[in-house]
Amino acid sequence: MEILKTSFGRRSFLKASAAGGGLALSFNLATAPNALAADAKSAPSEWFELNAVLSIQPSGAIQVRVQNPEFGQGLMTTFPMIAAEELEANWEDVTSVTAPYDQSRYKMQLSGGSWSTSMNYPGLRMAGATALHMLKTAAANAWNVPVEDVNAANSVLSHSGGKTATYGEMAAAAAILPVPEKVALKDKKDFSIIGTSRKNLTGSQVVKGDSLFGIDVREKDMLRAVVVHAPAFGLTVDSFDAESVKRMPGIHDVFTIKMYPDDLVRGFSDVAAFREVIAIVGDHTWQLMKAKKALKVNWKVEDSYSFTSSDFFGNQNKVTVPKGLEDTATHNAIMAAMVETGEMETKRKDGDPMAAFANAAKVVEHTYHAPFLAHNTLEPMNFYADVKEDSAMLIGPHQGPMLIHNTVAAHIGLPAEKIDFKMTRMGGGFGRRLYPHWATEVSLISQRVKRPVHLIYTREDDMTVGVYRPSYTIKMRAALDANNKIIGYHVRSAGTPEACSFPNRFPAGAIDNYLWEESPNVSNITVGAFRAPNSNFMASAEQSFLDELAEAMGADPIQMRLDLLKRAQENPVGTDNDYDAVRYASVLELARDKSDWNNRGDKNMGVAAYFCHNSYCCNIVDIDMKNGLPVINSVTSALDCGQVVNYEGAINMAQGGIVDGVGISMFGEMTFVEGQPQHKNLDTYRMVRINESPRAIDVHFVKNEHGPTGLGEPPMPPTPPALANAMYKATGHRFRNQPFITDLETLKS
Repeated sequence: MEILKTSFGRRSFLKASAAGGGLALSFNLATAPNALAADAKSAPSEWFELNAVLSIQPSGAIQVRVQNPEFGQGLMTTFPMIAAEELEANWEDVTSVTAPYDQSRYKMQLSGGSWSTSMNYPGLRMAGATALHMLKTAAANAWNVPVEDVNAANSVLSHSGGKTATYGEMAAAAAILPVPEKVALKDKKDFSIIGTSRKNLTGSQVVKGDSLFGIDVREKDMLRAVVVHAPAFGLTVDSFDAESVKRMPGIHDVFTIKMYPDDLVRGFSDVAAFREVIAIVGDHTWQLMKAKKALKVNWKVEDSYSFTSSDFFGNQNKVTVPKGLEDTATHNAIMAAMVETGEMETKRKDGDPMAAFANAAKVVEHTYHAPFLAHNTLEPMNFYADVKEDSAMLIGPHQGPMLIHNTVAAHIGLPAEKIDFKMTRMGGGFGRRLYPHWATEVSLISQRVKRPVHLIYTREDDMTVGVYRPSYTIKMRAALDANNKIIGYHVRSAGTPEACSFPNRFPAGAIDNYLWEESPNVSNITVGAFRAPNSNFMASAEQSFLDELAEAMGADPIQMRLDLLKRAQENPVGTDNDYDAVRYASVLELARDKSDWNNRGDKNMGVAAYFCHNSYCCNIVDIDMKNGLPVINSVTSALDCGQVVNYEGAINMAQGGIVDGVGISMFGEMTFVEGQPQHKNLDTYRMVRINESPRAIDVHFVKNEHGPTGLGEPPMPPTPPALANAMYKATGHRFRNQPFITDLETLKS
């Protein structure tokens, strides 16, 4: 049993440390005494707040408030499971709601980086354990017995003397008690909720079409708005004919918005390519869409410009945006030249790599490439704003309300404390909803028209204004001695406009002579986080290359990786290796055994394993080729993400990541000609279809004593290289460039 110190005092609040931020559990002492005096049993609608996470009703209903934004990763079920475990709650009594935005109580209201569960796991356990202690204390006081003699199970308190009470009956008395200085947490072996499978608590609301999403917002006196962005990156507004559009039915106004004043320090989420856009405001979305098509705009090439940027941690730097209309062909040529002979920054160097290559009996080298990708979330970007002279209300879907709050405050010139924010559920995020330029746009529009406004992007809007996954080119080399032992390893990473940068990941630490170099290719095309940022392609290059290297060595692909990991475990090179070799090996071994890899015979099976977001994943793909295309018979996935909270939700998330990985590597591609995106909607931007998805996905988890780590992103990165390696087995052709469909069509012809 773990004893956890809960507070700095016994008064009105406690603060619990949690990885990456912290969770403040404020105890409500204001309303409970009044409710007690009024006889709680006669007020069944009253909720008694035991802390910022948990409230209990006299009826026995338990409400868990989920402080991180939900966009399908299952937090509305996972978080309640963690708290309910320590509370000894009857799961049938538990419901969940989205917590209000409140940075004083919830320190990191942000979903991204697969850290929501791991960051909040200690605090949620503490919330449940603290509430349980207070309920037990209330019962002990009422029964005049020692608190340690009060038992709890299934939302019922009991004493050996025969007294019992439900949590609901003791909630009001518990709510006015002081916070305990220490609470005891359950041993993992005693878990009855954590580590089981539970159905999604809010799934029925989504299926029934309840108004949960930002796009559902309907407020009094609300106008609608659309925004006209430049048709190409590198263009800006020259002139436009507003008057002809204003005469159209339902149109109230047409005007430009200057997104970035010259003196504005752009925050982390201020990622938008276009400094000036045109807003059209009116009564109904359809009227606005017709007006947008009718609006005549003259565009001009924008000059290069610079601005000051502040990153997630507040560090400031100067950013220069180049002018010009860029092309994919030019990007690719620049990156290809960079990885061959371009000047690059050294990020890690072990031993003497150049000497190893000079003395090599054999050198294996290959170059890998990936294009820009669009996010294409199911729910288009949208946001509501009601900006008044001295206050503002914002409502909408966003992965990081803590980021948008200060961003919008800076743009509209109001103190952050004067801006209220309501979170909604998101119809997809994947990193796209970390950058709220549409929320800034609607706030500036509302401020201008002095009315509440709801802005909705069309699919074309969202797909053509960024934010994209960067484009990458990576060259990898390995030096082998006469015995086919790896004696040197060299990575040259280029990207537009940023390069993959993971110099301390595997196989760093397993090879004596190791060199990682990288360089960005600056661009005016905006990029940002995309599911498993940078990892989503670094895994492809690395794991495809390791497969080619194993073939050159005459080694089994899995055993070759295990041999390297054994070296990293027993005699590591360097001290900055950011992975655990034992945990890494465990997923390779589990996937090998579950897929029956060693008895694969002539099956077309490919393997890849990768570490990211503090978790380890190995995927083994089994395919057949039919009509020149892969039919994915199965994917065997082995994951070490520490403690799995909800097995059903975890399996669903892994399966979703794997399907996503198939789609982006097979079909995903955004190209540019003279700065203009060549795909504007899903009729030409290919997404994976049901018949192209794996027929079976078998997910397994390594069991260990580690706490939860990332899960939303880790299953995706090893999927593309595992698929590429399987297709090589089937076709004899190496797939080094994404999307794979391009090479497949060439092979068919």
